[in-house]
Amino acid sequence: MTTSFISKKKIDHGENVRASDLRQGIFDLIKRGHPDFDENHFLSLDELNHYRRLYLTSLITQEKGELEIIDGVVLNAIKNNTILSENIEEEIENRLTFGQKLADKIASFGGSWTFIITFFSFILIWMLVNIWLLSIKSFDPFPFILLNLILSCLAAIQAPIIMMSQNRREEKDRNRSEHDYKINLKAELEIKLLGEKMDHLLVHQNKKLLEIQEIQTDYLEDLMKEIKKITLSKLK
Repeated sequence: MTTSFISKKKIDHGENVRASDLRQGIFDLIKRGHPDFDENHFLSLDELNHYRRLYLTSLITQEKGELEIIDGVVLNAIKNNTILSENIEEEIENRLTFGQKLADKIASFGGSWTFIITFFSFILIWMLVNIWLLSIKSFDPFPFILLNLILSCLAAIQAPIIMMSQNRREEKDRNRSEHDYKINLKAELEIKLLGEKMDHLLVHQNKKLLEIQEIQTDYLEDLMKEIKKITLSKLK
């Protein structure tokens, strides 16, 4: 008869299990509680079943803990990640100076039907006043040299103002394009990272399930041995 290393009790024949026949996970679990335990020692079948239950419990607890860690990492990432999909128009507008804002408004007004109608109305009134109302002593007689000077000055001032506004619009479009690129890149990286996490989780869970199934198979084999013993004893 052999002696159990754990309980130091005698083990009946057929109930002893050598440590070298144990699965590595169960062996490591016993060794954590009994550092002197090695592959040459024995333990009883009841003790083995006890450590099997402990090992199964540790696997399930470990799996639950790993899922909680993954959930925590995801929540932490969501919490700390800066959101790129925000409205950048307001941010760009806040950086503009008073002169830049004024240039944009002038350019916007200069490219509208309101400006065209107002401007032609002003020219028409100017011409009517100098031809009919002030025909004897007009301040700008035909061919309206003063009016031409005003129009030339207006065109000279309006052109660079419109160019300034167009340059700023190009800068806005460039910033908007860079912003869209960052959003697309971030979404692509997050999808890729999520896929890798799912693959890792599935592989890890499959390993755990396979290990649990192997232990359950050991239980069934031991049970079949016990049934055969009982059957043989009855036949005798």
